[in-house]
Amino acid sequence: MNIVATDHPEVLLIEPDVFGDARGFFMETFHVEKFAQAGLPTAFLQDNHSHSVRGVLRGLHYQLQHPQGKLVRVVNGEVLDVAVDIRKGSPRFGEWVSVLLSTENRRQLYVPPGFAHGYCTLSEEADFLYKCTDVYTPADEYGIAWDDPALAIEWPPVEYLLSDKDLKNPLLSESDRLPLYQAE
Repeated sequence: MNIVATDHPEVLLIEPDVFGDARGFFMETFHVEKFAQAGLPTAFLQDNHSHSVRGVLRGLHYQLQHPQGKLVRVVNGEVLDVAVDIRKGSPRFGEWVSVLLSTENRRQLYVPPGFAHGYCTLSEEADFLYKCTDVYTPADEYGIAWDDPALAIEWPPVEYLLSDKDLKNPLLSESDRLPLYQAE
């Protein structure tokens, strides 16, 4: 398992060792000791599975009282996954990272608490799995506009399908409920 920093050093790309032959493949997607050695969380409280069709854009979501770190991967299809540092006071406030996650590359991405997270489905269908370090709490969910011009996220050129809720998310500059940066 290879764990490397993305352009944002707190958002980590996990490239599992894949062992394949004519029968198929095997890969380890989580190992408590390897994750602990890399400084990743080892206690996940909730697993989720999201199925989407081409163009579905989910996000950018976050929670404040129950901040979630997310370990995300795609088991069918392809998505562009995005993490945005929205922590007030962070030296990287407003910076984003995008990573292509797919069935073929089998990569995982760790998105730490304090980041807004979202993804866009590029394939006809995609199955997106993610582990969370805290539980989903609907009353604590917030969002940032996916198309905020100040962020200038380079989303893929597809016909986007968004939920009514995600269409109403405010710009980052208009958000008064943001997590705080805590230097280590």
